[in-house]
Amino acid sequence: MANASLETLLAKSIDYAGMFPPCSLALEPAFQNHAQYVRSSEAWMLNAFVLSIEQFDAAKQLLSLFDPAHPLRVAALGPKTANADAFLEALEDTDVAIRSLSSNVDLVSISQLEMFLPQDVDVGLLKEARSIVGNLPVFWEAPPERAEQIIALLAEHNSNEESAAFGYKLRTGGVTADAFPTSSQIAAALVTPATHQLPIKFTAGLHHPIRQFRDEVKTKMHGFLNVLGAATLAAEHRWDARQAAIMLEDESVDSFSFEKDFFSWRGWTIDIERLRYRRRFVASFGSCSFDEPREDLRALRLL
Repeated sequence: MANASLETLLAKSIDYAGMFPPCSLALEPAFQNHAQYVRSSEAWMLNAFVLSIEQFDAAKQLLSLFDPAHPLRVAALGPKTANADAFLEALEDTDVAIRSLSSNVDLVSISQLEMFLPQDVDVGLLKEARSIVGNLPVFWEAPPERAEQIIALLAEHNSNEESAAFGYKLRTGGVTADAFPTSSQIAAALVTPATHQLPIKFTAGLHHPIRQFRDEVKTKMHGFLNVLGAATLAAEHRWDARQAAIMLEDESVDSFSFEKDFFSWRGWTIDIERLRYRRRFVASFGSCSFDEPREDLRALRLL
């Protein structure tokens, strides 16, 4: 059983992405898994099911796997586009698809939209995007090397809007070593949104709690406790990227302390209420497995 600080750090933290590599399940078995997960004792860790817009029509045929007490929460994944014009056209189609799926109000809700920004994005394009998606929370993805630039752009847009803030989506790994950003790149992407109170979420490569070398990708995979912990502590203590990178590089579970009233790492502490507040801006991470993170936490005697 997790204690209060671990539950606060990991509450609704995992977006189940079972249809994506390396798991790459078909829709029906992925939905069957998710239907079990939302009824499990650890459903508190689960946020949404990552579902591409192209799969929405097929998904409607499987909604009977869910019920009003255990509904399907969807993180809608929009297509990647080449330029601003194609982006707006795709976003219009995405909005139509979201409205259609959302009509099944007792069984499904859309928690957020995730979509890659085109290279030629500017504040004007973001304003047009907001007019299309309305108040739906959105996390816009861009490569790690553009993170600081895009976060600044999103922050500029958010400062002029009264609706839900746009957030940034950072890719933290993949199925090959070259898909993993460095700790320094992640650290820069963590501390920048903290200064703007801009929401951030993560995707890929965060199957395991603590940073470790994994033979299947021939590199070190970032740990989700490292990443979520660094994001919250960096915001709370106004860390610079160098300090955040040190936490991201830590491979010792003994550095992490989860107590009833606070979470700490190497003496840097945040109490439960502040952690809950910081988690408003540190959203979730996509993982093709909901089992691996829990199994690892149990092995570390954290669950």
